Amino acid sequence: MITTVANEDLHEQNGTSCESCSPLAHLLEANNDWAKTKHSAVPTHFPTMATGQSPQYMYIGCSDSRVVPTDIVGLGPGDMFVHRNIANVFISSDVNLLSVLQYAVDYLKVKHIIVCGHYNCGGVQGALATQQLGGILDIWLRPIKDMILERRAQIEAVTDEQERWDLVCEMNVLKSVHGVCHTTTVLNAWERGQELTVHGWCYRLKDGRVRDLKIDVTSPSTVDMKFTKLIKQKLRPEYATEKPVPN
Repeated sequence: MITTVANEDLHEQNGTSCESCSPLAHLLEANNDWAKTKHSAVPTHFPTMATGQSPQYMYIGCSDSRVVPTDIVGLGPGDMFVHRNIANVFISSDVNLLSVLQYAVDYLKVKHIIVCGHYNCGGVQGALATQQLGGILDIWLRPIKDMILERRAQIEAVTDEQERWDLVCEMNVLKSVHGVCHTTTVLNAWERGQELTVHGWCYRLKDGRVRDLKIDVTSPSTVDMKFTKLIKQKLRPEYATEKPVPN
């Protein structure tokens, strides 16, 4: 503490900011430039942001640094309420995700919940691997591993590794959509007639495109049917039972 004070005093005497000695000084400087530029372009931006938020969308996605939720769909600050975790996993006991979901639905009144995974997801790759990752990661990825084990024969019948990886990325999104739709928060919203749709997407890193997985759920009566139908389509059972083509 004494050293810190001494350094701060020295910088003040020299007329320089102590921020310059921080390893994150370049980020603070960039923030300062960004704020000035933003204010010059739209003087009302920050005062408007300070008054509150009313996003129409909630996004549940992966923590991957290459995926920026608002950027990939052309939205800006205040447009999307975001929750992210490793491999966009839904776990029914995850109070972090559940609290974000409840706030989004009950208080912000979002109209759309988007579960968005991405291809080449490292978390999904870890779940597909036979070796342990170690620590909490193995516990966190357990739901994906269980999903793989449940349909192991059909998944392993997809012999191309990239195609199998892509398949499980999509299946994981569908599974999370299914879980979100069965939460008390979402079920209660539908019961009281609140306008709310849950969607499943998968983002492609190599070209920046989002693939709509065609699961758009608006009521509890269609959740299980849509989930089962799409999983069957994704698995393409003929892979597991394919017979050699006669000569």
